[in-house]
Amino acid sequence: MNYQDIAARILESVGGKDNIQNFEHCATRLRIIVKDDTAIDGAKVDALKEDIGGYFFQSGQHQFIIGTGKVNYVYEEFQTLMGKSPSDSNFKEDAYANMKPMQKLMRIFADVLIPLIPALVTTGLLMGIRGMLTNMGVEMSVEFATLFGMLTDIAFAFLPVLITYSATKRFGGNPILGIVVGLMMVAPQLPNAWAVATGGAEPMVVSIFGLSINIVGYQGSVLPGIFAGWLVAWVERHVRKYVPAMMDLIITPFVSILVSITVVLFVVGPLLHGVEQYATHGVVFLTQIPFGIGQIFYAAIQQVIVITGMHHALSVIEIQLITETGVNILQPLGTASMAGQFGAAIAVATLMKNKKQQSNAISASASTLFGITEPLLFGVTLPNPKAFAMGMVGGAVGGFVTYILGVAPAGMGITFIPGLLLYTQSFGAMIGYLLVIASSFATAFILTRMFVKVNQ
Repeated sequence: MNYQDIAARILESVGGKDNIQNFEHCATRLRIIVKDDTAIDGAKVDALKEDIGGYFFQSGQHQFIIGTGKVNYVYEEFQTLMGKSPSDSNFKEDAYANMKPMQKLMRIFADVLIPLIPALVTTGLLMGIRGMLTNMGVEMSVEFATLFGMLTDIAFAFLPVLITYSATKRFGGNPILGIVVGLMMVAPQLPNAWAVATGGAEPMVVSIFGLSINIVGYQGSVLPGIFAGWLVAWVERHVRKYVPAMMDLIITPFVSILVSITVVLFVVGPLLHGVEQYATHGVVFLTQIPFGIGQIFYAAIQQVIVITGMHHALSVIEIQLITETGVNILQPLGTASMAGQFGAAIAVATLMKNKKQQSNAISASASTLFGITEPLLFGVTLPNPKAFAMGMVGGAVGGFVTYILGVAPAGMGITFIPGLLLYTQSFGAMIGYLLVIASSFATAFILTRMFVKVNQ
């Protein structure tokens, strides 16, 4: 690949230097925000597809799929042609301004929750290790079991603390104030949410203006924490406008914390917690439909959700599933959906006669092994709707295998091959997960080879 030539052609296809508002790259794609979308030359973009992995437009960004590693070199050449660094302006703010309201909401979820994924993944891995030791017959003393429980439970028990910190930071507030409000949401003085849910404790009943309000802690909750972080930042920002500078250090934090925790505990928090519970119960109901129909359906359409960009919101439901049920059924179903599209994409690549196109298709598909499917979707399967449909069928078969084998880990945040780490509790669990992947891949691969024609 001639990186300089590719960069020059991309620049020409999007309307030249004067039409570029901002640009950056991720693991596989060069992402560009333009000033005028009508200046995009569709013919030149289509011609580029012959030499790169593909192109798609999403969330206000023109995304050119270059491939892992290669994108770094194309980005350097593109930056040279532009004659400036993208750091001259904020790419995230520019991208956010171009999004539709629902896309903005999904982006907020992603901005708040993605920084927490490493901690939640670690917790899931520790749960797997504990399960593996238990299955191996390792006997733990009471003290050791208590310490191990600390490792596996703390991140979810204090999740509102992590979320309010991340949300407050995301919305431009003082994240330390967010931590304080988050700690208040899980304070030991409040009835533990898990104990109340299992009947081991009763809610605290508080009467205000003749109304009785049930108050419980927010262990494992997500939406109240995001709202609390936003409210802390909003109150802090507006109070600071009216407070004299010499009183800011005292008045602003006091009002920000007091107003935020009051609104969360007595007004908005109970409502959002109820929304979380309904969403979780809805997913659980879906997965309990007889004969695995719900799991088959979800595994078939999960990558459709990815195409819309709404998959970022699924993290909220995954966290709640782990908190309330102890397992995350969406992880293997999501992996099944990915494996189906991967099988279809590899089959499409094997049907291609053009070696360059074949190489690009395989390159675009490779990131799927690590849970990144957009290059495969927009570069390989979506351009061939029949192949995408065969991938959905493959995902559905994997969903049925998930149902038959009862595959579900206690963690989240990693899928496909890295997701194996969530199944270390037993050899059987790991084999079950691999069978989900294999069944999805094989079904989609075979069906695509049988029924899809590729004109390349």
